[in-house]
Amino acid sequence: MASHDFSFIFYITLFLLFHGNINATYDQVVSPGFSYSGTNDGPGKWGNINPAYVKCRTGKTQSPVDIVVNQAVINKSLTSLSTDYFPVNATLINHKFIIELRLGNAGKFNLNGKDYTLTQMHWHTPSEHRINGVQYGAEAHMVHVAADGSRAVIGILYKIGKADPLVARMQNKLVELANEQGGDIGVGKFNTKKLGRKTRKYYRYVGSLTTPPCIEDINWTILGKVRSISKEQINLLEAPLETTCKTNCRPLQPLNSRHVEMYDELV
Repeated sequence: MASHDFSFIFYITLFLLFHGNINATYDQVVSPGFSYSGTNDGPGKWGNINPAYVKCRTGKTQSPVDIVVNQAVINKSLTSLSTDYFPVNATLINHKFIIELRLGNAGKFNLNGKDYTLTQMHWHTPSEHRINGVQYGAEAHMVHVAADGSRAVIGILYKIGKADPLVARMQNKLVELANEQGGDIGVGKFNTKKLGRKTRKYYRYVGSLTTPPCIEDINWTILGKVRSISKEQINLLEAPLETTCKTNCRPLQPLNSRHVEMYDELV
């Protein structure tokens, strides 16, 4: 077999393995093979690292984006978020480029009549999305997967200030995760119900995953209410990550022909 044939098969196999687990999307448990600050493997080079990541370079509906409020389109057909979450046993996983809280099945998020299951959440510091050009201290991504494999992500922005109650409930486990240098840490029963509290304002658009393979057709919902997180908590979320991934926010991507829709119950 020619060497280039072997390479092609290797990358296709890698691609299939990477996409095979819809619960996590991020199932890399060793060095991810990309970074956020490297000369040869940073965000500007992701699309060249291997064929599975080509969308990071060629995609036209990529994330994150800057949400300019006065350019957002008010959509009267949008309604308050419809979620039905419940407590589940959760596990912290260090993927070296993000910290994931794996939930498995923590309830549903209904979008356009389709149910999406909340499977995991993870954090980026500082925030990836911006509002009117403002970058916040952190951003949480609640990843939902439908029965047909399509994904919907709810993004929560955090300013630096008071501690976030959700992160506070697992701070000791984050310290343990950093000391373990890998592996999984069970956090026991985790109540996600409070994540589904009433939302008066949000933004919605179609984008992509913000990490390789940058696949598109992701339904994004960015909550309008900015929550708070302490600097200490940000440090805990960054501590287990690789050095080149501690600041793990992808640069802004162009909107191109897209527009951002807005729901505001006061309008």
